Amino acid sequence: MPTLLGTSVRADFPFFQSHPDAVYLDTGATSQRPSAVIDAEADFVRTSYAAVHRGSSLATGEATWAFENARERVAEFVGAGEREIVWAQNATDALNMIALGMADASAGLGGDRFALREGDEIVVTEAEHHANLIPWQRLAAKTGARLRCTPVDERGLWSLDGLRAVVGDRTRVIAFAHVSNVTGQIAPVADVVEIARGVGALTVLDACQSAPHMPVDLAGLGVDFAAFSAHKMLGPNGIGALFGRAELLDELPPARTGGSMITTVTMERAEFLPAPQRFEAGTQAVSQTVGFAAATAYLGALGMDRVAAHEHEIGAALVEAVEATPGVRLIGPAAGEYRAGLASFIVDGVHAHDVGQFLDDRGITVRTGHHCAQPLHRALGTTSSTRASAGVYSSLDDVAALRAALGEVRGFFGADR
Repeated sequence: MPTLLGTSVRADFPFFQSHPDAVYLDTGATSQRPSAVIDAEADFVRTSYAAVHRGSSLATGEATWAFENARERVAEFVGAGEREIVWAQNATDALNMIALGMADASAGLGGDRFALREGDEIVVTEAEHHANLIPWQRLAAKTGARLRCTPVDERGLWSLDGLRAVVGDRTRVIAFAHVSNVTGQIAPVADVVEIARGVGALTVLDACQSAPHMPVDLAGLGVDFAAFSAHKMLGPNGIGALFGRAELLDELPPARTGGSMITTVTMERAEFLPAPQRFEAGTQAVSQTVGFAAATAYLGALGMDRVAAHEHEIGAALVEAVEATPGVRLIGPAAGEYRAGLASFIVDGVHAHDVGQFLDDRGITVRTGHHCAQPLHRALGTTSSTRASAGVYSSLDDVAALRAALGEVRGFFGADR
């Protein structure tokens, strides 16, 4: 069966014009950008750049329109209302905004519904990226709340039964990834939301590995908060988004304070604007938002159903290639099981960094290390793994190149003796 995208869109990406033979299987870390995204940001800087939400000049008005229009387009892409998207530096920053806001609420700085007390509980999974773990560790330490963990099995997968076992009447937050950046496990979001609502807990979704690769309707999923980054979805660095239900964002204390997010300031106190502006203190990454919107437009033009189908095909081929190679162990769901378009693996007798260097020497870019998920790797009994991840420009030829090279790794390092 031919791929739906792959080589047919590579001409849209300058990287592949400069590296025509590149096998880029590291989209899970950061994606390449199409010319449409690069040009949109550059054109804005050349012709419309100015301060936003400051002053009353024509230039300011044009720049502010572009800034807010970008918000509207990104919101539409993920099924959110315009007031439900807050600009952040990246998804990590967005997740920290929630945790820091809850810390301020717990300190009595407003937003009583977000206040945690000693004995309250925050639930995460053992598979979380550090960005969706460490902020909650810190919040628990600041408030006296207890951080509880849903364990993973020998394949790195967590289950709803495991989640139910750690959720209780004191659970206030359940934070989890829509798609694991290591295993490719796709979370049953609706079930998690139902569990959370049953105990009155907030849900926080890490959508970094889902928003670029499948249709995502955050409002429809029913989560309270979510975070995603532009650089993983064909967009610029330095810009991400926090999604929150509007009524929650209006009450959550802002994690950063300063100019442009206030209504009234005296020498004693300050009052803040409604969301989203209440969270956007200081000068924003305006041109990056324009590029972010262009990235969602590009993906939208391809069609997210089509993107998901293409990457499912590539992901299935990656899994098959890994499972067919002697001495290579797949992490996560097996072939034929529901999973995202990536494959992480361990090569017996060869460190992941050596695997990555061997593949790089053959023009194949992958990710090596602990993928910012040390607890997950510890549960798997290893310190690191190698990950190949698909994008819209990935092809079956890329997978064939990986498969051929992967079959040579253990022999090259003498690990097959």
